[in-house]
Amino acid sequence: MNFLEEKILADGVIKAGNILKVDNFLNHQIDIDIMRQIAYEFKRRFRGKAVTKILTIEASGIAIATMLADLYDVPVVFAKKGETANSTDDKYVSHAYSFTHKRMNNVFVSKPYLNAGEKVLIVDDFLADGQAMLALTDIVKQAGAEVVGLGVAIEKGQQKGGSLLREAGYHLESIAIIDGMDADAQTITFRQL
Repeated sequence: MNFLEEKILADGVIKAGNILKVDNFLNHQIDIDIMRQIAYEFKRRFRGKAVTKILTIEASGIAIATMLADLYDVPVVFAKKGETANSTDDKYVSHAYSFTHKRMNNVFVSKPYLNAGEKVLIVDDFLADGQAMLALTDIVKQAGAEVVGLGVAIEKGQQKGGSLLREAGYHLESIAIIDGMDADAQTITFRQL
């Protein structure tokens, strides 16, 4: 059992509807030691890959992306989910259905922040149906950049996202893969790799 699986078992809460709450250390309150360990683990798993930019989607992936970007000494870019008054028209746009929020999001990255030829490592906190990752890979392709890998802290292995991305040929690394959860018993089954 790895450090993230241990933390999930100690502090995660399973809710009905296949929901795992880890907001006390990953996506509301942030445990910096866990973020640091996640970043080091991704750096180890993607060793040998040239990386010029880290890409994530707002909001929960930003902490992981920032810690990892520090190790690579490269910038972080995060795809935004909503338009603001100062949003530019000069952007790459894709669409992603949010499993957590149960809605379709337009996601975008302003064109000056993602360029042709860049080597992009995409990271996020969760992977369920893979829609956010597919939207981010689409944005990277629109920019003429290259996806060198996909890093996910927690993958819901019983959902289709991981299989979909691996079958598409992406190098996907998930630190914890959950194959089953029982809300009544508060038990989790992790995939043994």
